[in-house]
Amino acid sequence: MANSINIKGRLFSPDAPAVMGIVNITPDSFYGESRVQTHSQIIEKVAAMLADGATIIDVGAQSSNSRSPLLTAEEERARLCDILPTLRREFPQAVFSIDTFYSEVARMAVEEAGVDIVNDISGGQIDREMFRTVAELGVPYILMHMRGTPQTMTTLTDYKNLLQEVFLYFSQKIDMLHSIGVKDVIIDPGFGFSKTLEQNYELMSHLDKFRILDKPLLVGISRKSMIYRLLGITPEDSLSGTTALNMSALCNGAAILRVHDVREAVHTVQIFQKIKHPLV
Repeated sequence: MANSINIKGRLFSPDAPAVMGIVNITPDSFYGESRVQTHSQIIEKVAAMLADGATIIDVGAQSSNSRSPLLTAEEERARLCDILPTLRREFPQAVFSIDTFYSEVARMAVEEAGVDIVNDISGGQIDREMFRTVAELGVPYILMHMRGTPQTMTTLTDYKNLLQEVFLYFSQKIDMLHSIGVKDVIIDPGFGFSKTLEQNYELMSHLDKFRILDKPLLVGISRKSMIYRLLGITPEDSLSGTTALNMSALCNGAAILRVHDVREAVHTVQIFQKIKHPLV
């Protein structure tokens, strides 16, 4: 099936959009309500997201907030090494992804905790061993577009042609991944990463063009600055804007919505599906 991704031996089809719930094991993520610290808080949050209809749970221990310090692989691993195996034991049938740009953290998560997907915001740029590690692990890989690091990305927004450069980035990296044996690749345009507010909306307005890459498309705009700065509000007040953009993304080919608010995103997918198939 075109665009399908093999997750745990099951084919995920973009014909039925999925919701990915965000679990931030960090003290400094930009949206305060998304932060969880204790094991009981994390387990409770994951349970609630799964009950609300999340297909994938994305666990990360490194904030991508440009004002946050860059953790080392060892520091990131220390935050995750206990909780990931616990989550696998508590939710044996759930699909988990690890949000990391360190290959050794990805390896630990997959080999020691049974995590199913690697989600790398750097597209293999921060850790040059990431592509080969994912190939060896044999798991799906989420390839995001970003320039620099979370700490430098806000200064790296000088594109001659944004769409052309993003498409070239993806086409080159997809070829690299396929050449070393990574079969299942999901693409993420990287909203909010090394892009101005206007550039984010330029990408959003041309989202349907990403179909040409023939890969499932992940969109992560949940409560981001492209919403709250445009509207003059806060991340805490950005749920309605998130929902509006998520519906636009679905209408233009998004296969996965990465969100803080699973229930609302699932409802958005259900309404989108009914619009597509009103008689079903």
